[in-house]
Amino acid sequence: MLVLDIDGTLTNSRKEITAATKEAIQKLLLRGHRVVLASGRPTPGMRRYEEELELERYGGYLLSFNGAHIMECRTGEVIYQRFLPLTLLPRLYKFAEENSCGLITYLGEQVISAFPMDEYVETEARINGLPVRHVENFLDFVDFSIPKCLMTAPPKEAEVFERELKARLGDVASIYRSEPYFIEIMPQNVTKAAALERILEALAIKRENMVCCGDGFNDIAMIQYAGVGVAMGNAQPAVKEAADYVTSTNDEDGVVEVIRRFFP
Repeated sequence: MLVLDIDGTLTNSRKEITAATKEAIQKLLLRGHRVVLASGRPTPGMRRYEEELELERYGGYLLSFNGAHIMECRTGEVIYQRFLPLTLLPRLYKFAEENSCGLITYLGEQVISAFPMDEYVETEARINGLPVRHVENFLDFVDFSIPKCLMTAPPKEAEVFERELKARLGDVASIYRSEPYFIEIMPQNVTKAAALERILEALAIKRENMVCCGDGFNDIAMIQYAGVGVAMGNAQPAVKEAADYVTSTNDEDGVVEVIRRFFP
């Protein structure tokens, strides 16, 4: 099984799958190997890559919201999902308001924002191809099940806020950064690694036969869990330290190098 983060791993700096990477992945699928796309993105923000790689045809998986949602591409069946307790929202809203952070969640194919859009919320919406809806009363509006919230702040501030949120809420939620400016607030014990364990069990594949590739902080758990954990050449230093192997960058077809080396 090959597991690929999307942004900074599967895609290049233009958020595109290069022709060489696409060809290598599709040849891998034709040989009977499984491919999982594992991202912090919402499911709708992953669909373009699912379609481009033809994962519905080959039977791949989408692991979205950092592992809170798993979908089998061939059938469209949701095989696992977890939701964030809505009782946390007032505390998250108060923290974001006091520290001038962005705060969003998702509804269908919309990004729901508690505050006017900042540059980081705009980035999240743009890379997922989803519109932003700013709601006047976020706490009243969000009365539906949500897989995660995302808080945004400049990188240096986000690093501090991540630690503060973990100290306050770490016993009831999983909190970590996916990008230097994105703080993910997930249901407790939700990680890409925990979700992949469920997929391995369903397919009777040993984790020793799984290669996981990523570049962000939220990829560390799956990189450490995998039989072979791979950091992209453009990965954060902490990700490289956790990896068994460091490949070329996402702009140098680092995924192709991984397939050639570990799926000969």
